[in-house]
Amino acid sequence: MATLLGGVVLAACSVVGVRSGTEEPRYDLVQRLGSIEIRRYESRLAAETAVNAGELAARSDGFRRLANYIFGGNAGRQRIAMTAPVAQSGGGPEAPASWTIRFFLPHGLSAADAPKPAAPAVRIVALPAETIAVWRFSGLPTAQAVHAAQRELLAALASTAWRPVGAPAAWFYDPPWTIPFLRRNEVVVAVAAAAQAP
Repeated sequence: MATLLGGVVLAACSVVGVRSGTEEPRYDLVQRLGSIEIRRYESRLAAETAVNAGELAARSDGFRRLANYIFGGNAGRQRIAMTAPVAQSGGGPEAPASWTIRFFLPHGLSAADAPKPAAPAVRIVALPAETIAVWRFSGLPTAQAVHAAQRELLAALASTAWRPVGAPAAWFYDPPWTIPFLRRNEVVVAVAAAAQAP
């Protein structure tokens, strides 16, 4: 009964954007520049899948594949705690329907300990430590909203000492039933100090 009640409370909280107990990748805040945060992330482990589809369909299909993996669709039928955010990258001009969807795995789970995905389309990747510029926005994360936020992030970075060193990506923290104006969405791009940028 307590477990059921706890689940109901967490679901109710998620409607209003309260992400109680959901682990996020660890980082240090390096600098705040107006609406931009420069964060330094530790190395981390992720489960990812490549999806060839439209932007929103890819996000949905990729989420289902990765959710199946963490909810027991793996060699050990092991359940892995859900984390946030769900990351989406790709879709550039050269391959507009090619996307990577990623779940970050809980801190402390090593590559050796992570259960092998049952689906060949899911793989476990080790991500190095990196410095990332982050721009937060709320509302429904439509393709148009994500692209507008990415343009704002890149334009705002142009007047700072930080330069992008890769393509921007998008991170989504809330389930689809969360009230739109309370949603936490972020667009991100790896950066280097201007003197270090290639």
